[in-house]
Amino acid sequence: MEKVLVTRRISENALELIRNEGYGLSIYTENKDLTPAELIKMCEGHVGLLSVGPNKIDEHFLSSCKHLKGIALMSVGYDKVDVNAATKHGMPISNTPDVLSEATADTAFLLMLSVARKAFYMHKTIERGEWGFFDPMKNLGQELYGKTLGVLGLGRIGLELAKKAKAAYGMKVIYHNRSKNKNAEELLNATYVSFDDLLKRSDVLSVHVNLTEETKGMFNLTAFEKMKPNAIFINTARGAIHNEKDLMTVLQNKTIWGAGLDVTNPEPMDRNNPLLNMENVCILPHIGSATEETREKMAIMAAQNIIKALKGEQMPQVINPEVYQKGLE
Repeated sequence: MEKVLVTRRISENALELIRNEGYGLSIYTENKDLTPAELIKMCEGHVGLLSVGPNKIDEHFLSSCKHLKGIALMSVGYDKVDVNAATKHGMPISNTPDVLSEATADTAFLLMLSVARKAFYMHKTIERGEWGFFDPMKNLGQELYGKTLGVLGLGRIGLELAKKAKAAYGMKVIYHNRSKNKNAEELLNATYVSFDDLLKRSDVLSVHVNLTEETKGMFNLTAFEKMKPNAIFINTARGAIHNEKDLMTVLQNKTIWGAGLDVTNPEPMDRNNPLLNMENVCILPHIGSATEETREKMAIMAAQNIIKALKGEQMPQVINPEVYQKGLE
């Protein structure tokens, strides 16, 4: 019986889809990430990989696992994948777009509001026994009504956030993309601006782009120093898009007002990181898609993709369709 390796415990419904097609399963259940060597070893005797977590799919892995018929990621991001190498090896790779847009936008919205009202820091004052004398001028947040939301990457997730922000707070929406989003412009009266203008005009700036060589470290000291002193920086995409040291500097210097992060670099973040104790900073442990409904949809989609690959058919969410044009050489 041909078998699929699954690198985390996932929805039983997704696993049943694979079993019902006649494939066996090996499920990695240890609470630690696989090393590259361990992943290669575990792939022996399997024809498909359903990859969950930070597994690196690089040239070395692909050269060592040519027997695989396909790799299905249970994530929308694929920055751990060398797509060019996968295409060279004729290895189809799929991801799980769309299904986590609303959940991730909710997380960005949660961070935006939490930072604006210093929610995480104020909760800690209760734990420290500091909820005492009332000072009407201390620990004040800021309101979001009528402010400007800037979105870097107004795709599915960015659009969902913009819709929420406009509906809840009447926020004006500006954005910067590689190309204009006409649908968003019509739906939300969103305005396309240059990256510099996005930095200068945003009261809240939320990041929703993939991690690439172009976006890596995009938010550095130079970028942050162009932002407003009342600006809130939100990142729910990938931690390496912002320079953490530079972010810490501008927060300490009050160059910008605050930051909300669902992603850090590295992950997990060190528990002693100074960012965790700053009053205008809210950090979550990469929970963007962490709802029962969304993780179920992601697992189902990944299972459907790997089944297609094993049958020699095109994966519905393939990220390198060129492999099919080459005939899966």
